[in-house]
Amino acid sequence: MVINQKRRKFSPSLAQKINVMRASVMGANDGILSVAGIVIGVAGATTNSFSIFISGIAGMIAGTVSMAMGEYVSVNTQKDAQQHTVQLEKLALKNDYDKEFETVKQKFLNSGISDKLAQKATSEMMDQGSLTTVVREKYGINVHDYTNPYFAAIASMISFPTGSLLPLLAITFISPTYKIPLTICAVAIALAITGYLAAVLGKAIRYKGVVRNVISGLITMLVTYLIGSLFA
Repeated sequence: MVINQKRRKFSPSLAQKINVMRASVMGANDGILSVAGIVIGVAGATTNSFSIFISGIAGMIAGTVSMAMGEYVSVNTQKDAQQHTVQLEKLALKNDYDKEFETVKQKFLNSGISDKLAQKATSEMMDQGSLTTVVREKYGINVHDYTNPYFAAIASMISFPTGSLLPLLAITFISPTYKIPLTICAVAIALAITGYLAAVLGKAIRYKGVVRNVISGLITMLVTYLIGSLFA
């Protein structure tokens, strides 16, 4: 029984899984875009495949560490804010329980249910766990399931270099004659995929997410290529 309880406790919730998926998609997207911008920019300055490859590897390593640390700090900040909110609600319940009760009840009333049913529902839920109920209804936070910064950091650490492999390998091994245009095409397709997935996770309009992501990638590569060309 104890083992099963521990397994349930550490089993990732839906929110945790979505957080990891978000970090994975954004990490892959940044890996594709960042390294594509680097290698296209260097390709604008030189045709030396080794120089292009080394610059891409350096960008991949730097980006992987940066993304992982960025996710860790960002999600930790979110977790700290959640924990701080829970502590404030503990004090609020201690100092003015009736006010917090009425806040939860009012939310149910605003949803259209009757006063009697709102009173009953609030009473039952507050009796089962007043802090859990108030924090969930007021802020949408589950006091037993904070966002995990380690999951997000690891997801980014894996997805960034995975995404960056596409532009790096494309521009390294494609024939010099078609190196840049085919790399740009490959990157555009990859960005369309990650843009679509990001829109799905964010419940946004799919085609807008795809178009926005592809256009931003094309602009990035164009700018870096033009800058690289200045040093050719």
